[in-house]
Amino acid sequence: MQNLYKEVGSLDRRCYEQFELSEDILMEHAADGMADFIRANYDSESKIIIICGSGNNGADGIALARLLHVDFNVEMILPFGAKSKMAQLQLKRAKALHVNIIDFLEPCDIVVDALFGSGFSRSFDNKTEALLQEMNMIDAEKIACDIPSGIHLDGTVEKLSFVADVTLSMGALKLSMFLDKAKDIIGRYYVLDLGISKHVYEVESNYKLLEMDDLNLPYRNIENSHKGSYGHLSVICGEKEGASIIAGLSALCCGAGLVTLISNENVNIPYELMQSHLIPPNTTAISLGMGLGQEFSEDELDKFLDNDVPLVIDADMFLHPILLKLLARERVVLTPHPKEFVALYKACGLGEITVDELQNRRFKYVEIFCKKYPYITLLLKGANVIVCENDKFFVNPHGSNILAKGGSGDVLSGIIAAFLAQGYTPLDAAINGTLAHSKAAKELTCNTYAMTPNDLIQSLKRLKQS
Repeated sequence: MQNLYKEVGSLDRRCYEQFELSEDILMEHAADGMADFIRANYDSESKIIIICGSGNNGADGIALARLLHVDFNVEMILPFGAKSKMAQLQLKRAKALHVNIIDFLEPCDIVVDALFGSGFSRSFDNKTEALLQEMNMIDAEKIACDIPSGIHLDGTVEKLSFVADVTLSMGALKLSMFLDKAKDIIGRYYVLDLGISKHVYEVESNYKLLEMDDLNLPYRNIENSHKGSYGHLSVICGEKEGASIIAGLSALCCGAGLVTLISNENVNIPYELMQSHLIPPNTTAISLGMGLGQEFSEDELDKFLDNDVPLVIDADMFLHPILLKLLARERVVLTPHPKEFVALYKACGLGEITVDELQNRRFKYVEIFCKKYPYITLLLKGANVIVCENDKFFVNPHGSNILAKGGSGDVLSGIIAAFLAQGYTPLDAAINGTLAHSKAAKELTCNTYAMTPNDLIQSLKRLKQS
């Protein structure tokens, strides 16, 4: 996993103060990294136009133009002039080499956005919006210098932002790059070093970006074992029993030795699953909420949950009056989608927010929740899943639109519950659950619109350790 940062200015200052690296040196390395990337990935006959802002992000772009000058057909646009000291210095250097400066965007092969960078926080004026619209509409490969213009440091995203094919992040990855609204903006992302090893430039961060190599599957390494050795999951089966069946089958495919659906009435279920009206005494995890509806009274749920068994709570449970009682337990994983999280947030007395407010500042609101409930594991669904517990936050960027289908969340609940049943900690169950879910989706060969929960379950069976 990689570190994520709310801001990197403090990391740059550390380079100045502790390692005697000047702002100029860091900028030259940033520009050199971008130049190396372009040389390695694009034809030398490509025409490149670099749109440079008036600050230090623009200075990075001007330095890039100087480095690519002669090797490529390079032109710069400076719509706001050069105002920062570094921008003025870099412009003086570029002019000495006669780098061409133009006034308007022309047909080209590559457009580089070096307008604002991660420190910009103001709304765009009409001139900027018109320029960004023009940059987005041109038929060219689009590269963002550090971060696409329009993604702000606080995580908010402008309605009109530069839509990059590639983002070249300077020094380290920024947390704001991994909001849901940024997913269709940043494109492929790479980190460029600034003249110092990444391991020295970075400091420990409470935010981590999950990688597929972090997936830890529950392989069976002991031959002398039986079904009870691998946990017994009880799934509370509500009005829409299909959701519970999906979760139960997913759990079986992720290693749970036994899965029982708990229902008031006999339900027509696959033969692999068991059924009961009571929680089996050897249950090692319970999952509830998927398709629950009004099937059980509060008293019935109280009886089912009169234990200290680990829980996965999903879907309808976020509107249930018993929710706050369950939040007093330990070893609990919550798996809300944004609308459900808004209901959870209100129920916990944390305030009323809209789904749009949540999506604009997802990290802010999960931090607030975790501060109040540090012993609860929260998995906030979305284009980029956030898993958090206490002061530890993990982002899974590997989800895809193939998962935008009814039943996908039930599969995820089943995976997490299976890992819990087998002895994973709640945090590890949630992290590995979301990674397994994403990897199973990525390895499907059907069209993106065609996936069914059963396809996803079958893919889970074929997962291998990276």
